[in-house]
Amino acid sequence: MRAAILLLSVLLLLLPQPLFAEETAAKPLSEQDLLGTFDPQYGLVKLPNEVAELDVPENFRYINPADTQRFLEDGWGNPDGSGTLGMLLPTETELFGPEGWGVVITYQEDGYVSDEDADSIDDSELLASMKEGESSINQERVKLGYAPITLVGWAKPPHYDAATKKLYWAKELSFGNDDENTLNYNVRILGRKGVLVMNAVSGMSQLSRIEASMKQVLAFSEFTAGNRYSDYDSGVDKVAAYGIAALIGGKIAAKVGLLAKLGALLFAFKKVIIVAVVAAGSLLTRIFRRRKVATEPAIPVEPSDPTQS
Repeated sequence: MRAAILLLSVLLLLLPQPLFAEETAAKPLSEQDLLGTFDPQYGLVKLPNEVAELDVPENFRYINPADTQRFLEDGWGNPDGSGTLGMLLPTETELFGPEGWGVVITYQEDGYVSDEDADSIDDSELLASMKEGESSINQERVKLGYAPITLVGWAKPPHYDAATKKLYWAKELSFGNDDENTLNYNVRILGRKGVLVMNAVSGMSQLSRIEASMKQVLAFSEFTAGNRYSDYDSGVDKVAAYGIAALIGGKIAAKVGLLAKLGALLFAFKKVIIVAVVAAGSLLTRIFRRRKVATEPAIPVEPSDPTQS
């Protein structure tokens, strides 16, 4: 388990910080022009894979995967906005402004995640495991010309509700010499065959606002009948190769010895999407910025097998 958490921490630190390219001369697409072409949904919305549903209140709007892709690509300038289950966009926020943010929704179908270790998680020990090796990795990042990334600490320590099978935590990150630290707010809902993933990232100054909003998101998001945690059938369903601690620190597909997927993170203000996938032992990283796009070469990584820890 410790090796799994340490591996993810190393990989996250190796992710390069985006470089700025020159602004394009083209007039940026306005928020209203783009949103006017969407078909936002409110009320009870079943997600495309039909394993979960959202009861979207008026202060949010849900946009489907197709609109999400156009929002990320045409609105925030990300070359690839595919692969999501949609997004939740706050209605009372200027989405293209410095405080703009949204919630990217994805689904990890890795099996039933046992929560037996939930009560035994030591927040301080888990954080220490995630930070282990940070200094040496950042030295390598600097040698490669990238700014260091520092896990400052918990913005909100992990909290798991055993009754609802819902989990949240938030991390404070420092990127190089940025004036403001970054808030990474994570929500996970455990289901019969996988985990519903919801991520929002903003500046630390928005902690109170994001925390209130994400707790609301937790409340109106549920798995559908037949896909809930309580529907698990031990004789039929697959069990995930990780538990709650590894889900927080970064889950590893132990059976194949690979980091299957880190997932997508939405960076508000910076408007950064990070997608990292390990294939055949290589880390493929694409980092994009709204109207400021830069790509950097993949960094080869040979992941360790957490079953040996």
